Amino acid sequence: MQYQQQDTATRALNPLEQAILDKGVVKSAAALDVSAFISRQIDVQLLNWCATAIAEHYRGKQIDKIVTIEAGGIAIATLVALAMELPLVVGKKAATILDNAELLSTEVKSFTKNTQYTLTMDSRHFSPNERVLFVDDFLAHGQAVLGMQEICQQAGVTLAGLGIVIEKSFQHGAQIAEDNGIAVLSLAQLASLEPAVSFKGL
Repeated sequence: MQYQQQDTATRALNPLEQAILDKGVVKSAAALDVSAFISRQIDVQLLNWCATAIAEHYRGKQIDKIVTIEAGGIAIATLVALAMELPLVVGKKAATILDNAELLSTEVKSFTKNTQYTLTMDSRHFSPNERVLFVDDFLAHGQAVLGMQEICQQAGVTLAGLGIVIEKSFQHGAQIAEDNGIAVLSLAQLASLEPAVSFKGL
Protein backbone atom coordinates (compact mmCIF):
# COMPACT_ATOMS: atom_id res chain seq x y z
CA MET A 1 0.00 0.00 0.00
CA GLN A 2 1.26 3.48 -0.87
CA TYR A 3 0.50 6.22 1.64
CA GLN A 4 -0.59 9.53 0.17
CA GLN A 5 0.40 12.82 1.77
CA GLN A 6 -2.25 15.48 2.17
CA ASP A 7 -1.42 19.15 1.68
CA THR A 8 -2.17 21.48 4.59
CA ALA A 9 -1.53 25.15 5.22
CA THR A 10 2.02 24.59 6.43
CA ARG A 11 3.22 21.19 5.30
CA ALA A 12 1.98 17.81 4.13
CA LEU A 13 0.82 15.24 6.64
CA ASN A 14 3.23 12.37 6.94
CA PRO A 15 1.94 8.79 6.51
CA LEU A 16 1.61 8.23 10.27
CA GLU A 17 -0.36 11.43 10.83
CA GLN A 18 -2.67 10.51 7.96
CA ALA A 19 -3.24 7.04 9.44
CA ILE A 20 -4.07 8.59 12.82
CA LEU A 21 -6.73 10.78 11.17
CA ASP A 22 -8.09 7.90 9.11
CA LYS A 23 -7.99 5.05 11.62
CA GLY A 24 -7.35 6.45 15.09
CA VAL A 25 -10.22 6.51 17.59
CA VAL A 26 -10.34 9.27 20.19
CA LYS A 27 -11.45 7.83 23.55
CA SER A 28 -11.08 11.01 25.57
CA ALA A 29 -9.18 14.29 25.62
CA ALA A 30 -6.12 12.29 26.73
CA ALA A 31 -6.57 8.88 25.08
CA LEU A 32 -6.15 7.82 21.44
CA ASP A 33 -6.79 4.25 20.31
CA VAL A 34 -4.43 3.21 17.51
CA SER A 35 -4.92 -0.52 17.97
CA ALA A 36 -6.24 -0.88 14.40
CA PHE A 37 -2.80 -0.15 12.93
CA ILE A 38 -0.12 0.11 15.66
CA SER A 39 -0.77 -2.41 18.42
CA ARG A 40 -3.45 -5.12 18.24
CA GLN A 41 -3.33 -5.05 14.45
CA ILE A 42 -0.10 -3.75 12.95
CA ASP A 43 0.18 -2.02 9.60
CA VAL A 44 3.65 -3.37 8.92
CA GLN A 45 4.34 -1.09 5.98
CA LEU A 46 3.42 1.98 8.00
CA LEU A 47 5.48 0.81 10.96
CA ASN A 48 8.40 0.16 8.62
CA TRP A 49 8.10 3.76 7.38
CA CYS A 50 8.27 4.88 11.03
CA ALA A 51 11.29 2.68 11.72
CA THR A 52 13.13 3.94 8.65
CA ALA A 53 12.51 7.56 9.67
CA ILE A 54 13.85 6.93 13.19
CA ALA A 55 16.85 4.98 11.91
CA GLU A 56 17.77 7.68 9.39
CA HIS A 57 17.52 10.39 12.02
CA TYR A 58 19.82 8.64 14.47
CA ARG A 59 22.21 7.10 11.99
CA GLY A 60 25.71 8.44 12.56
CA LYS A 61 24.93 9.59 16.11
CA GLN A 62 27.04 6.90 17.81
CA ILE A 63 24.22 4.61 18.88
CA ASP A 64 25.41 1.20 20.10
CA LYS A 65 22.15 -0.48 21.05
CA ILE A 66 18.37 -0.13 20.84
CA VAL A 67 16.28 -0.51 24.00
CA THR A 68 12.53 -0.72 24.51
CA ILE A 69 9.88 -1.88 27.00
CA GLU A 70 7.38 -4.67 26.44
CA ALA A 71 4.96 -4.93 24.86
CA GLY A 72 4.01 -1.87 22.85
CA GLY A 73 7.53 -0.88 21.91
CA ILE A 74 8.78 -4.24 20.69
CA ALA A 75 7.47 -4.13 17.11
CA ILE A 76 8.78 -0.66 16.25
CA ALA A 77 12.06 -1.20 18.15
CA THR A 78 12.69 -4.45 16.29
CA LEU A 79 12.34 -2.72 12.93
CA VAL A 80 14.58 0.16 14.02
CA ALA A 81 17.22 -2.25 15.28
CA LEU A 82 17.05 -4.13 11.99
CA ALA A 83 17.38 -0.92 9.97
CA MET A 84 20.34 0.26 12.05
CA GLU A 85 21.90 -3.22 12.27
CA LEU A 86 22.11 -2.98 16.06
CA PRO A 87 21.20 -5.29 18.96
CA LEU A 88 17.85 -4.80 20.72
CA VAL A 89 17.39 -5.16 24.48
CA VAL A 90 13.83 -5.46 25.84
CA GLY A 91 12.82 -4.29 29.31
CA LYS A 92 10.30 -6.50 31.11
CA LYS A 93 7.42 -5.45 33.34
CA ALA A 94 7.18 -8.65 35.39
CA ALA A 95 9.71 -10.94 37.01
CA THR A 96 10.11 -14.55 35.87
CA ILE A 97 11.88 -17.65 37.15
CA LEU A 98 14.55 -17.03 34.49
CA ASP A 99 15.68 -13.78 36.13
CA ASN A 100 19.15 -13.69 37.65
CA ALA A 101 21.06 -11.79 40.29
CA GLU A 102 22.42 -9.35 37.70
CA LEU A 103 19.00 -7.80 37.12
CA LEU A 104 18.64 -4.02 36.91
CA SER A 105 15.30 -2.71 38.15
CA THR A 106 13.29 0.42 38.91
CA GLU A 107 9.66 1.32 39.58
CA VAL A 108 7.61 2.98 36.81
CA LYS A 109 4.11 4.44 37.05
CA SER A 110 1.75 3.76 34.15
CA PHE A 111 -0.83 6.53 33.81
CA THR A 112 -2.64 4.64 31.03
CA LYS A 113 -3.33 1.64 33.26
CA ASN A 114 -3.20 3.57 36.56
CA THR A 115 -0.74 1.03 37.95
CA GLN A 116 2.92 0.79 38.86
CA TYR A 117 5.26 -1.86 37.51
CA THR A 118 8.84 -2.94 38.09
CA LEU A 119 10.92 -2.37 34.96
CA THR A 120 13.75 -4.92 34.74
CA MET A 121 16.63 -5.42 32.31
CA ASP A 122 19.59 -7.80 32.40
CA SER A 123 22.88 -6.03 33.17
CA ARG A 124 24.73 -8.66 31.09
CA HIS A 125 23.19 -7.15 27.96
CA PHE A 126 25.03 -3.85 28.41
CA SER A 127 28.68 -2.83 28.20
CA PRO A 128 30.06 0.20 30.05
CA ASN A 129 29.90 3.54 28.22
CA GLU A 130 27.52 2.35 25.51
CA ARG A 131 25.07 4.85 24.02
CA VAL A 132 21.53 3.50 23.69
CA LEU A 133 18.44 4.66 21.82
CA PHE A 134 15.07 4.15 23.54
CA VAL A 135 12.39 3.37 20.95
CA ASP A 136 8.72 3.27 21.97
CA ASP A 137 5.25 3.58 20.52
CA PHE A 138 4.00 6.44 22.75
CA LEU A 139 5.48 9.32 24.72
CA ALA A 140 3.00 10.81 27.18
CA HIS A 141 3.82 11.58 30.82
CA GLY A 142 7.47 10.53 30.48
CA GLN A 143 7.56 8.00 33.31
CA ALA A 144 8.92 5.23 31.08
CA VAL A 145 11.68 7.61 29.98
CA LEU A 146 12.65 8.27 33.59
CA GLY A 147 12.57 4.54 34.30
CA MET A 148 14.78 3.76 31.32
CA GLN A 149 17.16 6.55 32.29
CA GLU A 150 17.48 5.03 35.78
CA ILE A 151 18.18 1.60 34.27
CA CYS A 152 20.83 3.13 32.00
CA GLN A 153 22.49 4.84 34.95
CA GLN A 154 22.59 1.53 36.82
CA ALA A 155 24.11 -0.14 33.76
CA GLY A 156 26.71 2.58 33.24
CA VAL A 157 25.42 3.49 29.78
CA THR A 158 24.06 6.71 28.28
CA LEU A 159 20.46 7.19 27.17
CA ALA A 160 21.40 9.08 24.02
CA GLY A 161 17.95 9.65 22.53
CA LEU A 162 14.31 8.70 22.07
CA GLY A 163 12.66 7.43 18.90
CA ILE A 164 8.90 7.81 19.41
CA VAL A 165 6.05 6.89 17.10
CA ILE A 166 3.34 9.10 18.70
CA GLU A 167 3.95 11.90 21.19
CA LYS A 168 1.14 13.48 23.20
CA SER A 169 2.59 16.97 23.16
CA PHE A 170 -0.11 18.25 25.51
CA GLN A 171 1.40 16.06 28.26
CA HIS A 172 4.82 16.38 29.85
CA GLY A 173 6.94 13.53 28.46
CA ALA A 174 8.88 15.50 25.86
CA GLN A 175 9.61 18.26 28.35
CA ILE A 176 10.87 15.72 30.89
CA ALA A 177 13.21 14.27 28.28
CA GLU A 178 14.44 17.74 27.31
CA ASP A 179 14.99 18.68 30.95
CA ASN A 180 17.15 15.57 31.31
CA GLY A 181 19.19 16.35 28.20
CA ILE A 182 17.72 13.52 26.12
CA ALA A 183 17.19 14.11 22.38
CA VAL A 184 13.68 13.31 21.14
CA LEU A 185 12.38 12.41 17.68
CA SER A 186 8.59 12.00 17.56
CA LEU A 187 7.03 11.14 14.21
CA ALA A 188 3.54 12.39 15.13
CA GLN A 189 3.12 15.10 17.76
CA LEU A 190 -0.46 15.35 18.96
CA ALA A 191 -1.33 18.90 19.97
CA SER A 192 -4.86 17.93 21.04
CA LEU A 193 -7.47 15.21 20.67
CA GLU A 194 -10.64 17.20 21.34
CA PRO A 195 -12.67 18.73 19.81
CA ALA A 196 -10.62 17.22 16.97
CA VAL A 197 -7.25 15.58 16.45
CA SER A 198 -4.61 18.20 15.70
CA PHE A 199 -0.86 17.97 15.26
CA LYS A 200 1.84 20.26 16.54
CA GLY A 201 3.13 22.42 13.71
CA LEU A 202 0.01 22.03 11.56
